[in-house]
Amino acid sequence: MIEIKILGPGCQKCKVAESQVKRAVADLNRNDISIIKVERLEEIMKYNILSTPALVVNGVLKTVGRVPSMEDIKRFINEVS
Repeated sequence: MIEIKILGPGCQKCKVAESQVKRAVADLNRNDISIIKVERLEEIMKYNILSTPALVVNGVLKTVGRVPSMEDIKRFINEVS
């Protein structure tokens, strides 16, 4: 099982990042991926980041402060598959 966390308080960029992740997972036709939206500041702070959105794949921080592209998200998924 692959776990993808989108870290962000709910800003517009965070919503776009979540949408991108969902689209990438759907495009890959994968059912072994869990998508988790982390909005609680206490949880986000555990990753020592200064800006959101951030993307964490299987516990590894992949992007911070930007919306990842579809290609980036698919690559992150394929790296751990």
